[in-house]
Amino acid sequence: MAGERSTRHAHFNLNYHLVFTPKYRRRSFYGPARERLMEIFTATCAERDWLIRGMEVMPDHVHLFLSCPPKWAPSDIAKILKGVSARLLLQEFPELKRRGHLWTPSYYVGSAGAISAEVIQRYIEGQRKGQVDDGA
Repeated sequence: MAGERSTRHAHFNLNYHLVFTPKYRRRSFYGPARERLMEIFTATCAERDWLIRGMEVMPDHVHLFLSCPPKWAPSDIAKILKGVSARLLLQEFPELKRRGHLWTPSYYVGSAGAISAEVIQRYIEGQRKGQVDDGA
């Protein structure tokens, strides 16, 4: 199946669309700060076997489309990406410290896969049809 990945114990196709915004929706990500943020996200994801399927850094928000192993909760993914990037960006770009924190505490996460929920539901409901019981 296209997009399917595996670990030693699981085959998966888990994709998450994450959106982060800087505190007060400041227009912080342009020029060198934008490029560095993309490098930080790329390195952070590579270290954890998260595959970036798409990334767009706008001046006032960030979109990431990631494929992650099932051991990672979406909340942990967001926390790690925001924490690592805030620490490094605030060290390297002191002008971003104007109001303290880099990111808002909120984020958006949506899941995406190769097939819809309706297809999965029909597949599961159809599993019993044609099943031969062994009489037990």
